[in-house]
Amino acid sequence: MTNLFADVNGIKICYEIKGEGEPILLVHGFGSKKETWIAQFKPFSEHFKIIRFDNRGAGKSDRPKGVYTMEVFADDIAGLLDYLEIDKVHIIGWSLGGMIVQNFVIKYPDRVKKMVLINTNYGQPDESGAEVYKNMRLVDLKLRKEDPKKSFWQSARGGFYIKFRKQMEAEPSKKWYGLWSVEDLIENRMTDPPTVEDIGVQAEAANTHHTLERLHEIQNESLLITSTHDRVMPMAVMKEMHERIPNSTLKIIDKAGHDSPLSRAPEVNSIIIEFLTK
Repeated sequence: MTNLFADVNGIKICYEIKGEGEPILLVHGFGSKKETWIAQFKPFSEHFKIIRFDNRGAGKSDRPKGVYTMEVFADDIAGLLDYLEIDKVHIIGWSLGGMIVQNFVIKYPDRVKKMVLINTNYGQPDESGAEVYKNMRLVDLKLRKEDPKKSFWQSARGGFYIKFRKQMEAEPSKKWYGLWSVEDLIENRMTDPPTVEDIGVQAEAANTHHTLERLHEIQNESLLITSTHDRVMPMAVMKEMHERIPNSTLKIIDKAGHDSPLSRAPEVNSIIIEFLTK
C-alpha cells in the first residue's frame, strides 16, 4: 500500500485507503499505528472504502511537541475527513482508539453514521490507570530495542488468550486466517516504533478521557465488542458502557484477550461487517 499524507491542523497525518463503497475510519490504540489493523484492512475493503491512519505522535504521522488531549485527537479526525472531503463515516476504535472515537462522536455526532468500540473504556477517575499503562509501555519500549522477540512475547501475555498464544509460539510463521503471522507482528512493532516522548504524550491524552457521564449523549447506532479475558480493558467496563449508550449492541468474544481483533479476526470481522451492512 502507498502511504499518503494529509495536511491536518498544522501537521502531516499519514493514511492509507483501500476499497470502494461507504467509508470506514479505523482508529488505532496506545503506542500503536495504523498497521495494527492488519487483520481488518483487507477483509473490510471487500465491502467498504477503508481508511486507516496514524494518530499524531504515531507511525509516519508528525510527532509535534505540545499538549495531546482527546479533543486534539478528535479534531485531527475531523480535519482528516475534511481533507478527504468525507462528510459522514462509520468509525471504529480499538483500545485508546475507542476512547478517541467516543470523544469524536460526542463532539461531532453529525459526522458519524455508526460507531464501533473494541476493547476500550470510559476513562479512569484519576491518572493512576494511564500512568500504570504508560510505565508498562516504557518498559516494553526499552526491551523492544534490546530483544524484539522477547518484547513481543511479553506483551502477548496481556493480548492473547493462553491457548491461542501457545499455538502462536509453536508456529510463529503461520499466517493466521491468511492475514497475519507472529513474524508480521514483530516486524510491524519494529517499524516506526513510538519514542519515550510519544508514550508520554499519549498517556497525557488518556488522562483527559472521561466520558462516563456523557455516554448517554451518543445517539448514533453503536456496536461494542468486548473480550472475556481482556486484562487491559475489562469486560465489566464495556458492559456498563453498553448500559449507558442508548442505541448500542454488545457482543462478547469468548476466550480472547485484548488483541481479539487479531486472534479472533474472522469472528470479529463478521460481527462488524454484519452490523455496518444491516
